Amino acid sequence: MTMHMSVLASGSTGNAIYVETEEHSFLVDAGLSGKQMELLFQQIGRSMKDLSGLLVTHEHSDHIKGLGIVARRYNLPVFANEKTWAAMEQSIGKIDSEQKFIFPMESVKTFGSLDIESFGVSHDAAEPMFYVFHQNGKKLVLVTDTGYVSDRMKGIIEGADAYVFESNHDVGMLRMCRYPWSIKRRILSDVGHVSNEDAAFAMSDVVRDNTKRIYLAHLSKDNNMKDLARMSVMQTLQERGHIVGEQFDLYDTDEKKPTELYAI
Repeated sequence: MTMHMSVLASGSTGNAIYVETEEHSFLVDAGLSGKQMELLFQQIGRSMKDLSGLLVTHEHSDHIKGLGIVARRYNLPVFANEKTWAAMEQSIGKIDSEQKFIFPMESVKTFGSLDIESFGVSHDAAEPMFYVFHQNGKKLVLVTDTGYVSDRMKGIIEGADAYVFESNHDVGMLRMCRYPWSIKRRILSDVGHVSNEDAAFAMSDVVRDNTKRIYLAHLSKDNNMKDLARMSVMQTLQERGHIVGEQFDLYDTDEKKPTELYAI
């Protein structure tokens, strides 16, 4: 059995990730309109009508914009922790009680051969959490929207075969941009987003010999660029003894274009 994944969309304006096994398929977040989500699925040759469920990380609009529409249209089970359900219910519209499922933080749910593990991150949301997918010894980690990567988090995410890892901003660009200081302070805080350099520091602590791919995700539209993020992360990783292109590869993600389905 093989696990496949695609970062359908990632960035300041919308986020969604697709993960499938032979038995089940899941959408993690639906931060774009229902129509946009359908187009993204068409681009990877998949249909939302075949989804087993929708996993929610937190209630910010760039992660739940299309959640209600998609859940109702395809009658999908929706999984989120209790505080996230309470925080997002007014934003997503009515979801039938039969579709609502509680996925507690720091817990594991099993779907056939697939185990999905939830873990907490540090972000200014009700109870933000991300996911680790385990199948037949393979491990996929999704971790964005966190102000820092704690030692506890590193212990959970270390040794994955593939990562979708936040590389949100270049600190210099952020400090020089036109954002109000209150927003800059929020992004730079422990409940904001990790910078390119901080992301690379965390990556260097968790990658192992089996790690093959790292997708750089949730790039700021105003305070980062794909080339800059890749170069910055690569340089920091190499300074810490990791050879990008030999040990593992870095991949871009996009707000409007999905990555190719990848077999983990």
